[in-house]
Amino acid sequence: MKNLKLMGFLLIVLLLALVGCGSAQDEGGGETDGGSDNGGEGDEASSSEEVRVTIGTGGTSGTYYPLGVAMAQQIFSDVENVSQARAVSTGASVTNAQEMAAGDYQMVLIQNDIAYYAVNGETLPDFEGSTVDNMAGMTSLYPEDLQLVTTADSGIESIEDLEGKNVAVGDQGSGTEANANQVLEAAGITYDDITPEYMGFGDASQGLQNGTLDAAFIVGGAPTSAIQELGASKDVKVLSLPDDVISNLTSEYSYYTEKTISADTYADYGQEEDIQTVAVMAILVVDSELPEDAVYNMTKAMFENKDALEAAHDRGADISLETATEGMSIDLHPGAAKYYEEEGVSVE
Repeated sequence: MKNLKLMGFLLIVLLLALVGCGSAQDEGGGETDGGSDNGGEGDEASSSEEVRVTIGTGGTSGTYYPLGVAMAQQIFSDVENVSQARAVSTGASVTNAQEMAAGDYQMVLIQNDIAYYAVNGETLPDFEGSTVDNMAGMTSLYPEDLQLVTTADSGIESIEDLEGKNVAVGDQGSGTEANANQVLEAAGITYDDITPEYMGFGDASQGLQNGTLDAAFIVGGAPTSAIQELGASKDVKVLSLPDDVISNLTSEYSYYTEKTISADTYADYGQEEDIQTVAVMAILVVDSELPEDAVYNMTKAMFENKDALEAAHDRGADISLETATEGMSIDLHPGAAKYYEEEGVSVE
């Protein structure tokens, strides 16, 4: 009897010991997952973190929106580390920067000049005295052409003819409005000389069609759908900027480059002459706090599935590894930089 009691006692001790070992192993595993002191295993755990990505684009009649939708639906939705990707229509560059700062968007399409202002807190009233601290570059996309459009029957032949006219200058606080203001200033025109109308590309196209607007500034990769929509009902005239205005802009602002848009771009809509203008660069930026692996995988997927961008908009054909860092006005995200270094693309 005593032997049976002794065996029972020893069995209980053994079971308690096994339970204790199991608890210790569980605690050790939890510590590894947390990444406190694991000889690098924490990096592996964090690399498997899945993120949700909301892409801020622009108005539905611009270039950002179709490209952003293609990225979300056809490219990033199947990328490792990305559990969900969606694109939303926005007020474009300035709004996108502000929403990224607020944590609402993890990726945005934006003009390179506006990105520079946002990160450095310079020039635009929206950013003066404050900075967007969580923005990092992913890739340069394509040149964005400044297009000053009117109708063939408006009687407007040059930028000087805008005085006294109703002119759409973009959504208030947008990148387009910033550019419109700079172009007008370079031509010696202020908002006091015109009636500025703050609206997006689609509304501007409608205003030109129904006669409530005389002209509109549109900044986007040509051909821009808002101008094509206008051309479906009226002959369009996209004005050239005078040489001195172009010179003033390119000497005053480093991000402007001189650009010629062929008349063929809008020939089907009434355009008869080549368009001399300026351009900025559209870039894709991400929240700097996104995991390196997620940004690396998205950058890689974008260039390996570029045909989806080409199908979404003509400007998709301008996106290439060779120009991926040209015009990038802010620091690259480490995940994007890692991919470019592997592909032999300069990240300096």
